Order: sequence, then structure tokens, then C-alpha cells
Amino acid sequence: MSRSILHRLPAGLKLTALAAAGSAVIWVSDWRVMVDLLLLVALAFPVARLGRGALVQQLRPLLPMLVVLFLAQGLMASWTEAALVIARIATLVLMAGLVTLTTRTEDLIATVERLLTPLAPLGVNPGKVSLAFSLALRFLPVIAEEAERVHEAQSARGLGNSPLALALPLIVRVLKSAEDIADAIEARSGHDDPDCPQEKPQRRARFNPLAALKTVKE
Repeated sequence: MSRSILHRLPAGLKLTALAAAGSAVIWVSDWRVMVDLLLLVALAFPVARLGRGALVQQLRPLLPMLVVLFLAQGLMASWTEAALVIARIATLVLMAGLVTLTTRTEDLIATVERLLTPLAPLGVNPGKVSLAFSLALRFLPVIAEEAERVHEAQSARGLGNSPLALALPLIVRVLKSAEDIADAIEARSGHDDPDCPQEKPQRRARFNPLAALKTVKE
């Protein structure tokens, strides 16, 4: 499959557009305008040659939460406000997914790390922050994969389509993945205890986000 024009755009430009668009949708107060923006972002997926499957995968893990949120917001506030909130969340999710699906992880991490490098003298670790940013964008597809595995396992056991049967093991798996990621980051970045001689070489070594991602995969 040939790369689309969105694939060829620089990572920095796409991240800037994502930040600007994400901030702009917060100020939209008309649910009809928000729905139009949602449809516009959805149309960008075929433009990027990603297909309907990629679009569905971005939203499917969030559907139970969105339904609950829509009902709660509609009953406590108004149905128009509920539609606005749901459309806004879905738009933000699809925009983030569009960026991650058309940009290599290496480019995302390198761009964020480069932008944060001037803040290093203030105690900011550009490597850690860039990795956390990339993982946050990438985590929705991971949740989708985990949800699919849990659903298949529950169906094989004859548990049907119970939301509770799906939600509880999914939460456990996601939390376990987050813990593994945190351990990998700490293992790669070292610690700050000056009294521990074994950790000094790790502290002097430059933090490598891509190596941390590799550790998680292993």
C-alpha cells in the first residue's frame, strides 16, 4: 500500500496540528458543529488510506464508556450537551489515532524530545516525557487489541456479551501493561540514588526511549 500525503507530512507539523485542533474543539459549543468536525476527521481516514477497520478500532474500546457517559450527561444535564461531549471525545480520539497511524513511533519520540531539549536544564527529562507522550497516543490501539482478546476468551467460555465480564479483565490487563511499561522506563533510565554505586553508570547513560519500548515488547 502506497503512503498517503498524511504519511509524508513531517511529524512536527502533525503534532502541532493535533495540539492546535485539540485545543480548538474544546471551544466548540454547538453539538451540530462538533458532529460535523467528527465526520470531517472520520473522512480523513480513507484519505490516509487507512480504511474503515482502522477507524472502528480507534473507537470500539471506548464505546461502553461513551454510552454510559452519554446517558449520564443526558439525564443530569441535557441530551444536546451529551451529544456535544461524546462527539468531542470521539473527535479527539480519532485525531490522535490519525496522527499515530500515519507517523512512525521513532519520529514522534524524536520530535517531542527535540522540542523538550531546551527544558533539560530545568530538570525535565526529554526522553521520558517524549516516551510518555508517544505511549499515551499509542495506548488506545493496545486497549483495542486487549479488548478483542478478552472478548474472544469470554465468548469461548460461554459468558456472552456481558459488559462487566469484559470490563474487569480488560482493566486488569491494561493496568498490568502500564506497570510493565513503568518498569521498563525505570530499568532503562536508571535511578537518582547517589549512594548506590551500581546505579551510577545507568544514571550517566543517555535515556533511550526506543530501547524502553523494545524492552516492553520483549
